[in-house]
Amino acid sequence: MKFGIFYELQLPRPWENGAEQQLFKNALDQVELADRLGVDFAWMVEHHFLEEYSHCPAPEVFLGAASQRTKDIRLGHGIIQLTTNHPARVAERVATLDLISDGRVEFGMGEGGSLTELGPFDRTIEEKREVWEDAVRAVMPMFADSGFEYDGPHFKFPLRNVLPKPVQKPHPPLWVACSQLKTIEYAGRRGMGALGFQFISADAAHAWVHAYYNSYTKRMDKLTEYNTNPNMALVSYFMCAETDEEARRRADGIPFFQFALKYYSADRLGKNRDRPPPGTVDLWAEYEKWKTENPEGHARAISGGLIGSPETIRNRLRKYSTSHVDQIILLNQAGKNSHEHICESLELFAKEVMPEFQAAEPEHQEWKQKVLAGEIELEEIDTAPFQSRFSENSVQLAPAKAAVGDD
Repeated sequence: MKFGIFYELQLPRPWENGAEQQLFKNALDQVELADRLGVDFAWMVEHHFLEEYSHCPAPEVFLGAASQRTKDIRLGHGIIQLTTNHPARVAERVATLDLISDGRVEFGMGEGGSLTELGPFDRTIEEKREVWEDAVRAVMPMFADSGFEYDGPHFKFPLRNVLPKPVQKPHPPLWVACSQLKTIEYAGRRGMGALGFQFISADAAHAWVHAYYNSYTKRMDKLTEYNTNPNMALVSYFMCAETDEEARRRADGIPFFQFALKYYSADRLGKNRDRPPPGTVDLWAEYEKWKTENPEGHARAISGGLIGSPETIRNRLRKYSTSHVDQIILLNQAGKNSHEHICESLELFAKEVMPEFQAAEPEHQEWKQKVLAGEIELEEIDTAPFQSRFSENSVQLAPAKAAVGDD
């Protein structure tokens, strides 16, 4: 099993002078620390206009800075929004980052999830999958050592040689964002790594690993010509401390992360997930109100995931390892979790927990190669019982009103 760290760059209100700058500096320090500790991947999102939830609209700039402060850690776009960026600009940025990082880029691609983000770029929820697929077909040939032209339904590009070219040939490894569980099967079918932005149990992970690899090995249907990347990664809430109680005390940002996802979910806002006008919601204040009114729900929200002592986390990871997930991505930059606690958490985890699972990576790779070669046939497991993105312990919010924009 490999490990990554994941950043939305959350910044709850109230916003003090210099807070955004310190947020970025702290995150860069954390990535540098993770590199020294032997963490395998650092993943950065791309989001636009999402107050408090994510202040990370330019991941290529952050990852470029991180590339000069690190040596080994893989630098992951988790993800680039292909719906809000021109394919040529995407190819240029990915290749440039690959050059300055000495070939350490992971190329994750996604659609964007709300009209708040898509609308200013003249995209709709209804067309985003179609636009994304068109962008994949347009961008992949741009990494080749020749000129290219494209005439698709959403992107048209005259004959040009897109420069520069990446170190990794023919291109960096490809991933697709899987905010919905059913997209994990889709990722396998398209031959791309699955970035599972879910927070699910080990039993659910077992079912979805089977769904992913069965889709990859039996139902492959690539969008265009590219190297496939059979990998499945899952994000997990994370905070490691000497005791379970101390870890939970330090992890108050995790329920805020859950609260924000629920507060702005389609259940509450409608299928377009169009958020209220800027400055009209203090999300941290709303969370604090919820926490006061729901102490038991708050306690449940920090009881799961990889939150606890090294022994607790080790035991939970052993359950995940039997599911054959390729990578666990650790989320602990959330809410107002402190820089000091995030760094201490990474250091303790790397010392007390990570070595056991990294040492088992050769055994996992042997299993995986047998699956890909057809020597091991995985059971077709019904994933219907495992469709929820969140565990039963996650923050629960009732719809505030009839969802706007629903059919």
